[in-house]
Amino acid sequence: MSDTSFSADVTIPSDLSEARLIQDRIEEALQSSAYGERDIFAIKLAVEEALVNAIKHGNQMDPDKQVHVSYQITAERFDVRITDEGPGFNPEDVPDPTEDDNIERPCGRGLLLIRGFMTDVQYHGRGNVVSMYKLRNGQEEY
Repeated sequence: MSDTSFSADVTIPSDLSEARLIQDRIEEALQSSAYGERDIFAIKLAVEEALVNAIKHGNQMDPDKQVHVSYQITAERFDVRITDEGPGFNPEDVPDPTEDDNIERPCGRGLLLIRGFMTDVQYHGRGNVVSMYKLRNGQEEY
């Protein structure tokens, strides 16, 4: 297990291809920090969902709006904070996609995945800031 720590602060335009570049950087940093495949998969999926939500729902794909991503990787955990320039939302108002009435509805699945894969997820302010972390599992393979 690596004793090194890595952190970065990046601001990107509301562009999904830019979000993919951030995801790739995070994956490379996790691999360099000797994170296992399960942890990398979980973090990648949660970060992807949060970035897509920030760009599509928060910033409404507005190219003049930006998304700020701040993350830190240590031997014990991965932390990330994603901020968009949108109006925000109340995550409690998003329908639970596991309830029978909502099974066919497309909304809420990303939030469910984020909560399922990360150790803790918090929304701040008006709901346009999400911070989340994942404690390192320590398992190298599936």
